[in-house]
Amino acid sequence: MSEVALVTGGSGGIGGAICLQLAKDGYDVCVHYNSNRTAAEEICREIEAIGRRAVALGGDLSDSEACAKLVQECVESLGGLDALVNNAGLTCDGLMMRMTDEQYHKVLRANLDSCFFMTREAINIMAREKRGRIVNITSVVGLTGNTGQANYAASKAGMVGLTKSAAKEVARWGICVNAVAPGFIETAMTDAMSEIARDALKKSIPMRRIGKSEDVAAMVSFLCSDGAGYVTGQVFVVDGGMAM
Repeated sequence: MSEVALVTGGSGGIGGAICLQLAKDGYDVCVHYNSNRTAAEEICREIEAIGRRAVALGGDLSDSEACAKLVQECVESLGGLDALVNNAGLTCDGLMMRMTDEQYHKVLRANLDSCFFMTREAINIMAREKRGRIVNITSVVGLTGNTGQANYAASKAGMVGLTKSAAKEVARWGICVNAVAPGFIETAMTDAMSEIARDALKKSIPMRRIGKSEDVAAMVSFLCSDGAGYVTGQVFVVDGGMAM
């Protein structure tokens, strides 16, 4: 039977790259989306062109019942769950002195609560199989902080603590839980920057380039592979050396 991966936020740039890489690695993939079903279905078609099975499933993961439903539908559609990548998230930036309660809690619910809910559901399945991989996509901002992103940094720092705690709880069942912390990655936001701003950004990165979604996907690929079977509770920074 083929191994099955579920990638939350799989319709986005980083999420889509992760889905495609895992398909190349031999996984059948559940591509989660929140609102962009069209993009998720396009990723599914690309996965099927590789020769793997894929299904697009939606849901608001700030709701624990939606998370339970997503995992159940993934198992029913593809036959199991061997790897979970918690990639879904959002930003709602603003200085702390002006940040509203809703702006703060909206980001915590979307980024941190969803990671907890999804991890809990996945563990209940993986523990029975005595194996599994969980990879949480955090951020260098969760390690360094950032002006105007107190809510986002708190959510991503919380994911680090959640990763390490979960890793200690489930290691006995052969489940590895790790985190990947991307730095600046090519997105629609960086594409919209002026050439001057992009050059300034590159100069802040020792490798002198902005990362690609595939850079993140490559690390996730390793952590979901058999070669990472003795790696757990770790945070892998993919930022070109920016946060050294």
